[in-house]
Amino acid sequence: MPIYHSLGVIPDKRHIVSRQPGGKLYQEELVGTQGFAGLSSLVYHLHAPTQVKQKGKPYSVKPVIAIDNGLNAMSFNGFDVKPQADYLKSRSVLFVNATLQIGLAAPTTSTEYFYKNADADELLFVHKGSGVLHSMFGSITFGYGDYLVIPRGTVYQIEFTTTENKLLFVESTDPIFTPRRYRNDFGQLLEHSPFCERDIKRPENLRTIDEQGEFDIYIKKKGMMFPYVYANHPFDVAGWDGYLYPYKFSIFNFEPLTGRIHMPPPIHQTFESQNFVVCSFVPRLYDYHPLAIPAPYHHSNIDSDEILYYVDGDFMSRNNIKAGQLTLHPGGIPHGPHPGAIERSIGQKETKEFAVMIDPFHPMMITEEALKIEVKDYYKSWLTE
Repeated sequence: MPIYHSLGVIPDKRHIVSRQPGGKLYQEELVGTQGFAGLSSLVYHLHAPTQVKQKGKPYSVKPVIAIDNGLNAMSFNGFDVKPQADYLKSRSVLFVNATLQIGLAAPTTSTEYFYKNADADELLFVHKGSGVLHSMFGSITFGYGDYLVIPRGTVYQIEFTTTENKLLFVESTDPIFTPRRYRNDFGQLLEHSPFCERDIKRPENLRTIDEQGEFDIYIKKKGMMFPYVYANHPFDVAGWDGYLYPYKFSIFNFEPLTGRIHMPPPIHQTFESQNFVVCSFVPRLYDYHPLAIPAPYHHSNIDSDEILYYVDGDFMSRNNIKAGQLTLHPGGIPHGPHPGAIERSIGQKETKEFAVMIDPFHPMMITEEALKIEVKDYYKSWLTE
């Protein structure tokens, strides 16, 4: 999200002498993506961020693929993912392609270690639970309905204030942005955007932690997890400024766009990347043409898969769907409302559903973890007796 932000103490200009109280130089670090051409922030450490004391043995975290080329509409009971104490171990990848991983996590305790995804931007959606996301950029409190966007390379730690936590996560090898069509040439969100800069919650409460010792940082790179031990606390930052940092956006701050007749899914778009988009379905008034059919029309996903994560409310177009359930409608075959849904929708004035939709532009492979929570024979659910 290209909004300039700064916290703490920074010098008047970049790359000049800047000393700590006592005379020691601050250690400047440029944190950025897409080489030197993408978004970045300049961070000022008390100590050099390069002091590695020990490296552990790397281990694989690559998901095991069960279906690498499928064409079935499928559904999954997301709340059946078993809770685990550890945040990283609780992450269960369900869908994979070359640039994207999508999954669920149900951690029960806070992390004592630190974590960095060196490959992918992460998008976390909080379905249940609350806590604080800590990073060297400051802290962000989160709760039900929050999206957390964490740029690749961000060292972070999650402090949960609840034991029942259910997260939807996306890992993207391409940066995650707000939709381009909602921004002007300077990055400002336009008047017709369904949200604005006031809805974007940036890090605050920067804490400069000056501690030496042994600090465990797990770094994910190319399907491997690399355990590192650093000599200095990774949050030893006195100040920073720039455009790259984690931020929060609540699904409750998404203002729906409506019309006289049924509007297509892009009006719900919340985030985009080069190879997928994310949409937020929220309570809204239905179409107001006197003959409007509020239920979505049947459509063929030729160019993209469609993954829907059902959060809360009454899911108008689906039968027998519950909170935490996912559906996968693959590109290449049509899908649409379940039997009876179209007729039920006629004359209805509003919907109170919450759902998150992810549309990957390249087919997703299904993991073994996904099959453990599959709702069998979902593809037959459109049959009428």
